[in-house]
Amino acid sequence: MRVENLYVVGTGRRLPPVMTLAEAERAGLCERRLVWRTEVQSVCVSEGESGPEMAAHAARTALRQAGARPAEIDLVLHADTWYQGHDMWAPASYVQREVLGNSCPAIEVRQMSNGGLCALELAVSYLLGDPARTSALVTTGDRFCAPGFDRWRSDPGTVFGDAGTAVVVSRRPGFARLRSIVTVADAGLEQMQRGVDPFGPVPFSGRACVDVEKVRQDFVRTSGLDGILDRIDRGQAEAIERALADAEVKLEDIDWFVLPNLGRGRLNAHFLNKFAIDPDRTTWSWGRQVGHLGAGDQIAGLGQIADSGVLQPGQRCLLAGVGAGFTWSCAVVEMLRRPPTASRPATTAGLTRTVRRG
Repeated sequence: MRVENLYVVGTGRRLPPVMTLAEAERAGLCERRLVWRTEVQSVCVSEGESGPEMAAHAARTALRQAGARPAEIDLVLHADTWYQGHDMWAPASYVQREVLGNSCPAIEVRQMSNGGLCALELAVSYLLGDPARTSALVTTGDRFCAPGFDRWRSDPGTVFGDAGTAVVVSRRPGFARLRSIVTVADAGLEQMQRGVDPFGPVPFSGRACVDVEKVRQDFVRTSGLDGILDRIDRGQAEAIERALADAEVKLEDIDWFVLPNLGRGRLNAHFLNKFAIDPDRTTWSWGRQVGHLGAGDQIAGLGQIADSGVLQPGQRCLLAGVGAGFTWSCAVVEMLRRPPTASRPATTAGLTRTVRRG
């Protein structure tokens, strides 16, 4: 979808303190031999703050940076991938009550790791559907903790970090312009996260802890690995190609790439090698320090490079996401000016400033 006259006016992120791989190993939480290939150095670990609480914190930061009043927000979308802290509960309404206190629609989006970008596309469509609508708030929030989830072992190849993220998109001019956003779906891969397990009556009927690798291997045995990988690559390629075409740019016109904070093996296979992307033009050096933030990698990554000054005026950024289901989303954002610094990060986490165009 080509997007006109919609802007990013504020971002926010709540990143708890990090736990290094060495610290996790000393605490008996992981084995280096099983994690070192990911090249992840540390992950954010919340000692008690839930996903929705972190999302609300990030939303307040985003609103301050946007200079937006609660009455200006016409939609709240909250994306998540894991347990939100209460049963049969609406976390999007919690974020709305805590941050806005208004009466606009507040809706949860649960499209796993692609939830943040899927929610952003829904927000864009909602704003474009009625010229009277001004702004939308998109948040994400997850805390990956025991006993139901083992951040180090539940999904080998990816290490999970806790965070809340937020972005405000608006008709009102902001520091970045949204050029395009696209989502591609292939429900034929839905079973990859389900395997051959029967449907259970209550959570954890089949096993006491999430084991993504077990159900994935069950699906591979019935469907064939080569065909699965081809479908994954086709979906990602289509999302990127369509987003670039809608934004009227080429891949070589992109200055920065905000990619999922996956382990390096998966990042290489599905993004860096396939599209010949230089890792130094991505958020990898930051992502390997915070971990995979569930639905929030792209929103947090955009905020990181914008607030730190890495993404400079005139430069273009491509956000790419993939989530179980399967869905692939991609957005092109053009930086217009430095954002108001509601809360400047203490470090750019290894990211360096690079100017490729004037």
